[in-house]
Amino acid sequence: MLMYAHDEIRGWGAQGPSDDVIDAASVLLRMLADPTRMRILWLLGQREYDVAALTEDLQAARPAVSQHLAKLKLAGLVQSRKDGRRSVYSLRDLHLQELLTEVFSAADHQANALPDHRHSTSISTGRGRAG
Repeated sequence: MLMYAHDEIRGWGAQGPSDDVIDAASVLLRMLADPTRMRILWLLGQREYDVAALTEDLQAARPAVSQHLAKLKLAGLVQSRKDGRRSVYSLRDLHLQELLTEVFSAADHQANALPDHRHSTSISTGRGRAG
């Protein structure tokens, strides 16, 4: 099982995260289950956007973009600030951008039948092969 240093600090160990953390992860994954929200989050990971710029870049209807932003904000995944009369949105946490990068990388591997990194590493280094 893959563990990170912060796992030990939080005391997750083999039992995993607390019920509260699992519930929060479930909400986060439900928010990511929509392609438009995934695109919005990806764009917000690149820079701040207002609704008009997001609508233009996504080629989507303004009401739909506004509704998705409201859901993402309610879920605590994005934040907004006022810039004059408009609201400007950004990702709330760098972890989300890293998660999206990993999800898209895994999807790219699956969609394009790319080899697993562990498999290609063991072949290239000679590890994991019977001699």
